[in-house]
Amino acid sequence: MFRFEEPAYLYLLLLLPLLTLFYLFSNYIRKNRIKKIGDPELIGLLMPDVSKYRPEIKSGLILICISLFSFLLARPQFGSKLENIKRKGVEIMIAVDISNSMLATDLQPSRIEKAKRLVARLVDKLENDKVGMIVFAGDAFTQLPITSDYISAKMFLESINPSLINKQGTAIGAAINLASRSFTPQEGVGKAIIIITDGENHEGGVTNAVKEAVDKGIQVHVLGVGSANGAPIPLDGTNDFRRDSEGNVIVTRLNEEMCKDIAKEGNGVYVRVDNTNSAEKTINDEIAKMAKIDINLKIYTEFDEQFQAIAWIILFLLFTEMMILDKKNVFFKKIRLFSK
Repeated sequence: MFRFEEPAYLYLLLLLPLLTLFYLFSNYIRKNRIKKIGDPELIGLLMPDVSKYRPEIKSGLILICISLFSFLLARPQFGSKLENIKRKGVEIMIAVDISNSMLATDLQPSRIEKAKRLVARLVDKLENDKVGMIVFAGDAFTQLPITSDYISAKMFLESINPSLINKQGTAIGAAINLASRSFTPQEGVGKAIIIITDGENHEGGVTNAVKEAVDKGIQVHVLGVGSANGAPIPLDGTNDFRRDSEGNVIVTRLNEEMCKDIAKEGNGVYVRVDNTNSAEKTINDEIAKMAKIDINLKIYTEFDEQFQAIAWIILFLLFTEMMILDKKNVFFKKIRLFSK
């Protein structure tokens, strides 16, 4: 397995286009100044020891060194040892509602942002467990297959927004069905689905989906996001709100009764998300109660640093650049490494 231990240093590669443009611009200025003095070909004959191509070669070597240096700082590594590790844990699939109603701001900064922060804190509490992520609106799809890679889980979480699904609605049944199929076939391990939704405009098939999940030994928990009073749905890029066909502002409200029914049928708990940590604490307590057995994890336990080879290449290129002079010296002139 290949990885960069410090990938942030790869942003140094963005300097290369700027340095290239700077060199081309400087070369353009230099040629214009020579033209002001006289005919460039005649001036070239007056300076036979000045190389036409050496400055370009030297600049190219410097740019290559800068790019390699960014890779060196990023610390390339190869995983050298893959081990199967058994740890006691559970499996959790988190289904996040990303319908437009989740943009409402009755929870600050918005329902969807509140949900994302809650999921991030839940993931931070996991240790030896596996987690997966599903997003749904009028349809459902897997955002992250079940994994023990919590860093990837939080990275995928950041990209969640309503634009991921064009079809609007709240297909909770489809999300539960997809989540039920996403667990590993390992038996005996505690499995749970955590649905985060406002429950509004939900579509059919929820009852059957919950029953099938329970028959497989899967608990279904629901976190309700929103308020009974509701809030209008903002329009992206404007100060206005979404309106119905008659021009009235649409107000979205938490469908708490439906959320409670799903949790009850799914042998889980329902918690309304507010500005406290009560929802997070309740779900963590439920996870702690779940049956934990040995989960097989494949991880790379040793990584070998690969920067040494890059460092030697950089040193060689820098030495070569130093040996190439703008003017032909006697040694290079005799062996004619360069034609001009």
